[in-house]
Amino acid sequence: MAGSTPASATANAVAPRPPQSASLWSEAWKRFKRHRLAYWSLWLLGALVAAVLLGPLFYKVGINEVDFSSKLASPSWQHPMGTDDLGRDILARVLYGGRISLAVGLAAMLMAVTVGVFIGAVAGMARGWVDAALMWVTDLFLSLPQLPLLLLLIFLFREPLKAAFGLEIGIFILIVVVIGGFRWMPVARLVRAQFFSLREKEFVEAARALGASTPRQVVRHILPNSLGPVIVAGTIDIAAAIIAESTLSFLGLGFPPDVPTWGRILYDGRDYMDLAMHWALFPGIAIFLTVLTINFIGDGLRDALDPRRVL
Repeated sequence: MAGSTPASATANAVAPRPPQSASLWSEAWKRFKRHRLAYWSLWLLGALVAAVLLGPLFYKVGINEVDFSSKLASPSWQHPMGTDDLGRDILARVLYGGRISLAVGLAAMLMAVTVGVFIGAVAGMARGWVDAALMWVTDLFLSLPQLPLLLLLIFLFREPLKAAFGLEIGIFILIVVVIGGFRWMPVARLVRAQFFSLREKEFVEAARALGASTPRQVVRHILPNSLGPVIVAGTIDIAAAIIAESTLSFLGLGFPPDVPTWGRILYDGRDYMDLAMHWALFPGIAIFLTVLTINFIGDGLRDALDPRRVL
């Protein structure tokens, strides 16, 4: 058209969209995958958990099926991990015991993290005698000898809990409470240190200036930014709880003999190391792999959740 100015191609071109920034969790996952030991440990731990949860559905051998003709049998196609002194299949008992050991580890970790986060948060936001009293209690628990006290508490409260909740549930509650009750102190000190650092940051000062209450500051601003170290500490607590439960069962103070946990199977096979090494070998390998993979995963989470690291 006469007198009209032709539109430029640049003006009609669609402006390219700015690249979307990756979320914090996707960046953390990228960092986690760069830690090869942690990444493959996650897959190995997932395979162990799947075997423990789904294995009894496919390997339908009773944990208390007695076959005296096959007692102390070496690993074979019929019994992949061999048998014990009563002819019971060790693979079936290891799969069943893994559920209990992992459940104890997770439950004790949740208890330790919950108590530790609560006490650390209160101490981190409080000032004066409240903080001093909570840290005094924390130091007191840290100074107690754990294993002798664990044995004493189990000896005192084992029978009352068995009478109140039944054999397996009562022992499970006792072991979880005892182990979790002695694992919250490092989490409390860690959360307290995080709160001391974060409560003076600019975004918390801005929320405080806008009238946010102290609980809102904690729940919406401070606690979410301190969860990285807590998650790492939680993975360490799972491994420590599994080892503690195995230790108690090995000492004969955990679950009863007819409930095969990994530590209990080790305890039962200690006198047959020269005749049937497989009896103690396979549950020991299960404990070793579980604790090792959880520790590697904790190392990977520590690197992935560190905001000072770059991709």
